[in-house]
Amino acid sequence: MSKTQKIVFMALLAAIELTIWVIEGQIPAPIPVPGVKLGLASVVTLTAMVLLGRREAGCVLLVRILLSALFAGSFSAILFSLAGGVLSWAVMAALIGRFEEKLLWVVSVFGAIGHNAGQLLAAMAVTRSAALVWYGPALLASAIVTGAFTGLGAMYLVRALGRYRTKRSDSK
Repeated sequence: MSKTQKIVFMALLAAIELTIWVIEGQIPAPIPVPGVKLGLASVVTLTAMVLLGRREAGCVLLVRILLSALFAGSFSAILFSLAGGVLSWAVMAALIGRFEEKLLWVVSVFGAIGHNAGQLLAAMAVTRSAALVWYGPALLASAIVTGAFTGLGAMYLVRALGRYRTKRSDSK
């Protein structure tokens, strides 16, 4: 894959991730706990990490976060998205080479836990209230379920897009 093709593929993944994020915003939360959502856009981030590498997946994620903040139109949206997204990316980047491809769902679960932890920490910082820690168990449970679901989705998407794999210098 040439450098131009790689950039185009990254832009396509960012557009897909943004589209999924917009659509997911229209889906009611599975449980009535603030911050709980399916996290379907993370399927694309994890897929980008496997197919392109950590750095490229981070770029795709950051483009989606910045563009989604433009759509949401608020500073808090970018703060929470960055806190959750960057921590999720960091956790997945640390784990991606340690598990076989068929165990991407495990990487995704830990990434979802990181995402929820990042958003919870951001909420606690904004509100200056440690009482929000009580949301932790519900967020942990939702991260396990949604992370496994999105991880399986990423696993099947990686298999379908396997021919687009590139050499990754930062993957191991």
